[in-house]
Amino acid sequence: MAKIKMTTPLVEMDGDEMTRILWQMIKDELLLPYIDLKTEYYDLGLEYRNETNDQVTVDSAEATKKYGVAVKCATITPNAARMTEYDLKEMWKSPNGTIRAALDGTVFRTPIQVKGIDPCVKNWTAPITLARHAYGDVYKNTEIKVPGKGKAELVFTAEDGTEIRETIHEFDGPGILQGIHNTDKSIASFARACFGYALDIKQDLWFATKDTISKKYDHNFKDIFQEIYDKEYKEKFEAAGIEYFYTLIDDAVARVMKAEGGFIWACKNYDGDVMSDMVSSACGSLAMMTSVLVSPSGVYEYEAAHGTVQRHYYKHLKGEETSTNSVATIFAWTGALRKRGELDGIKELQEFADKLEKATLKTIEDGKMTKDLALITSLENVTVLNSQDFIKAIRETMETL
Repeated sequence: MAKIKMTTPLVEMDGDEMTRILWQMIKDELLLPYIDLKTEYYDLGLEYRNETNDQVTVDSAEATKKYGVAVKCATITPNAARMTEYDLKEMWKSPNGTIRAALDGTVFRTPIQVKGIDPCVKNWTAPITLARHAYGDVYKNTEIKVPGKGKAELVFTAEDGTEIRETIHEFDGPGILQGIHNTDKSIASFARACFGYALDIKQDLWFATKDTISKKYDHNFKDIFQEIYDKEYKEKFEAAGIEYFYTLIDDAVARVMKAEGGFIWACKNYDGDVMSDMVSSACGSLAMMTSVLVSPSGVYEYEAAHGTVQRHYYKHLKGEETSTNSVATIFAWTGALRKRGELDGIKELQEFADKLEKATLKTIEDGKMTKDLALITSLENVTVLNSQDFIKAIRETMETL
């Protein structure tokens, strides 16, 4: 059978450790036999990032802007131990953070639901997508440990020297202080990415903060979302038959627990961090969660939601067998291939992505899975496969579809 032709390359960002091994297995077994794969390749493995002073990460982000679609392998964000292990010049920043900043993107994470791996919340019959704002708040905070009595003030000095000054607290003993910020520009980008993605996948969009308590900070998020929705997206949402609404974060949590799923839940940075972990854990495994970075201009970067699986990589280096779950990495490839097919009008590429996802889920439903899923499945008499045999089993399933 002739291979599917591509007209525009994907930006391919290779990664680290066990996920890098899986990356090549997936290409060899599940992609290259069927697709005349065109990619612009960037090696984001830690050794090459170090060699290029992290320029390769910047270059990969610029290429993503150019071509519109990227697929990324999991990468190491180095700590002190990695500095020694890899003999690094410096403690390079998170590649995800660098790419996110370059694309001005929002992260959308969705559980991959499959029969036999049942969500803890029994009424979640469809996946809930978490949209997490990826700038500011507690992640760019400034903190002070207050030594004793004194007055804490919040001061803004304008360019012309004028000041806005508010008392935070008058301390009568030791305590702590934290200052956080965000920008209207970043919030607007977050809103547009959320509205655009909701239209793209045709699902309702919820947005939740705590504006009743945070009457300026959180209320600003609420106001910017509503203004952009009313001006730019209201008619498009109505035409698509989907809904946008705002609710308090505590109300959203209560409603989510009783919902069936099948919607997008947009959250501020910390809320999105916590809630995406809650949803993924309740659905079984981080290895069963997709992640896509979407820019307001409509650029997409697909990846797995999990890390590089370091422990399995060390076993692999010793020649020991591993049973590493590759589902989220496979779905990163299918997401990128489907989007590339949509943008280029290549129906065969979209159909191939659908078929590969179907084959992956059917393989698990047929009782063939990696060890992490075998430990939590409700299916009986399952076969635990090693990393490579699981990928080969998916290929066998695909040949029968």
